[in-house]
Amino acid sequence: MFKGSKPNKIDNWVCVLERGTEYEVELAKSYLSSLKIPSNILSKRDSSYSLNIGEMSMVYLYVPVEFEKKARKALRQLDESEIDEDDDDFPKDENEEI
Repeated sequence: MFKGSKPNKIDNWVCVLERGTEYEVELAKSYLSSLKIPSNILSKRDSSYSLNIGEMSMVYLYVPVEFEKKARKALRQLDESEIDEDDDDFPKDENEEI
């Protein structure tokens, strides 16, 4: 029935992030905004259903083509910093106490 939801092609804009929840894309948009990188959200979420996963709920973050490299780098660094913070919650050594 579905063949996969793909980001729309929009002249002079490129999709840099695809997620199944709006809040993740809103957070990324806010982060890019703090770095003075313009962005826009395109939501394919069907408002007549309460879906937040799957093809009927994809949310996309677009930036102007000239900001693509900077935006992808910033989002990659953000993603890596979240992973590093998560690692801090766990003991690094078997004998280390929580």
